[in-house]
Amino acid sequence: MKTLEELNQIAAQVRRDIVRMVSMAKSGHPGGSMSSADFLTALYGSVMQHDPATWTRDGKDQDVFILSAGHLTPVYYSILARMGYIPVEELATFRKFGTRLQGHPSVRRGLPGITQASGSLGQGLSAAAGIALGKRLDGDPHFTYVLCGDGESEEGQIWEAALFAAHHGLDNLIAMTDWNHQQIDGNVDNVAGQGDLEAKWKAFGWNTLVADGHDMAAILKAFADAQALRGSGKPVMILFNTDMGHGVDFMAGTHKWHGKAPSEEQCADAMTQIPETLGDF
Repeated sequence: MKTLEELNQIAAQVRRDIVRMVSMAKSGHPGGSMSSADFLTALYGSVMQHDPATWTRDGKDQDVFILSAGHLTPVYYSILARMGYIPVEELATFRKFGTRLQGHPSVRRGLPGITQASGSLGQGLSAAAGIALGKRLDGDPHFTYVLCGDGESEEGQIWEAALFAAHHGLDNLIAMTDWNHQQIDGNVDNVAGQGDLEAKWKAFGWNTLVADGHDMAAILKAFADAQALRGSGKPVMILFNTDMGHGVDFMAGTHKWHGKAPSEEQCADAMTQIPETLGDF
């Protein structure tokens, strides 16, 4: 288990990786990747029981993570690299022709750490619920984790999966929402009038927690509280309040960086704002 200082250092490097990967590829989704960097770093660095050396796609005897918001691969690939699943140098191939690091996670090339191909928004929570149910049937005591987006939560399949998980009492399922209130077309509430997600998840029969997604101590407490709810007969949703594009002043708080690549000049500017802590790829 890593210290708060170590987790914050990894998260900073992950943000550098995200900006550089997307800038080099001239395409990708930096905004939500940067807003979810802190809690995903905490998840892989101190919360999940996982081992890159023994990881298999069937998820046996380890915790499982599914990226339902599949476009957030910059943060996903960076964390997999920084946690030892893939070489850090491979991040330079992001979205290049023939790469394993495609725009959405793929299982076709056997990329370590990728359990489920995802990116058709709404489907990841269904996959995670199925995995959680399978673990319970197999007597596997490990958790299944899944990251959803708040814009993604406009998809009907999210709520079908929510009903399924509550009906089956999947208290080994811990979902997260990157609650940055932005999506590709603007503010989430202005696009679909989503309303109070906390009240909605509670109404669907889930234990629901809200935490600051950029405060590492608060993030770890939220995960600990979620794990402690095992035995309640309810799945858990953690709504992480975040800031899209967090860490770079010209990217923060706006939907405009949902799927836009920084120029070389903008990338250089961003690098002056995010400390290099582990060494760039």
